[in-house]
Amino acid sequence: MNKRFSKRKLIAIVTLMLLSTYMEAQQIHALSIQEAIAYAKKNNVQVKNALIDLQIQQQTNKAVTAGALPSVSATGTTTAFIQTPVTLVPGEFFGGAPGTTKAVNFQPKYSAGAAINLKQVLFDGTVFVGLKARKTSLDYYQKAIDVTDENVRANIYKVYYQLVVSRKQMEQLDANITRAEKLLSDAKAMYQNGFQEELDVDRATVQLANLQTQKLSTQSNIDNGYFGLKFLMGMPIKDSLVLTEDFSEDNLKKGVLNDTAYKYEDRNDYQYLLLTKKLGDYNVQRYKSSYWPTLDLNGSFQKNALANEYNFFQRVGTWYPTSYVGLTLNVPIFSGFEKNANLRKSRLQLQQVENQIENMKISIDNDVSQAQNKFRAAIITIDNQKKNMVLAESVYNQTKKKYELGLASNTDITNAQTDLIAAQTNYINALYDGVIARVDYFKAIGKLP
Repeated sequence: MNKRFSKRKLIAIVTLMLLSTYMEAQQIHALSIQEAIAYAKKNNVQVKNALIDLQIQQQTNKAVTAGALPSVSATGTTTAFIQTPVTLVPGEFFGGAPGTTKAVNFQPKYSAGAAINLKQVLFDGTVFVGLKARKTSLDYYQKAIDVTDENVRANIYKVYYQLVVSRKQMEQLDANITRAEKLLSDAKAMYQNGFQEELDVDRATVQLANLQTQKLSTQSNIDNGYFGLKFLMGMPIKDSLVLTEDFSEDNLKKGVLNDTAYKYEDRNDYQYLLLTKKLGDYNVQRYKSSYWPTLDLNGSFQKNALANEYNFFQRVGTWYPTSYVGLTLNVPIFSGFEKNANLRKSRLQLQQVENQIENMKISIDNDVSQAQNKFRAAIITIDNQKKNMVLAESVYNQTKKKYELGLASNTDITNAQTDLIAAQTNYINALYDGVIARVDYFKAIGKLP
């Protein structure tokens, strides 16, 4: 008995430990829409990589800046000749016959040297253009972050509010299932009392089964929607997500289409293209400046020592200093047409960007026009479907009363319920479309919150 008790106790302890570990690994996040967006800004992979791209450009800018700063280097050399070089001198210097030569060795066996070298760019057009382009490069990658963040926000808005709307859909399904269960119960009672046929019971059973199947399918879609939202946010799938926002038709319609004016400059993708053009201008300037001369300041201070014994690190012998300061002027004359080809290519690339900007204007006009039309249609559809749903519910309630009084058949109440379910489905779909249309409209005019 004690052994059995100990075994149960051990199992309980292990179970509690595993459950505790699981609860620690699984976090619960209760988030409003703005909190969900803030979470995604920190954890979405696309946003994080866009931020890294900005950091990479910051390091690139430092490398560009380094091109305009002095370059200082130190060198040290040492040489040991296995066979020292010789110099030929006239033989008569050493008593030989005129016209002869004699090999004389003037080079000591060992040599050593140490130097500090300086180089400073005084004028280089390509370096100066690179310095001017640094801020624009950072603005370019910052705007890329804004474009990425906006796309992520738009998708989160859509999925978040569709999931919020799905609560209403589940409430309607539960209410319909309750009605169908009541109808089936009534049909069975009336059948048992001989007032209805078995066919009426079967029809009510099918209706209930269809609703239960629809609920399972809807719940599965909602669960997948939560998985998708977590993925967009960069949240671990195993974590639990609770949406704290409520859905309101008034908020959906609020402030919509009151002001249809818009500016291209409000769009992040348009600003991104303008910065791309600005960088293209700098690229053309860079290749133009490659035709210009360059001027560098050079300097060096060095010491050299020569000896027949390797004793340079001892306090013997003499180190001979040498130093100089100079200017180097490099005038490009011919480079095999490479510079000309690069310049032409950069101008063509700039022309492509200019064409994209003009096309972007047309695209924005198209986006805004379509978004306005879709949003107007979505609002009208929501209103119409809501009226239709209210009317279908009224018809169902009246038919139900007649059915309970024996003035309507089972077919009548089944048809009324079918019409009500269809009207509710159309209304929910209209709300889904309205959520998407609202987000697309504000994104189109560049004012997505």
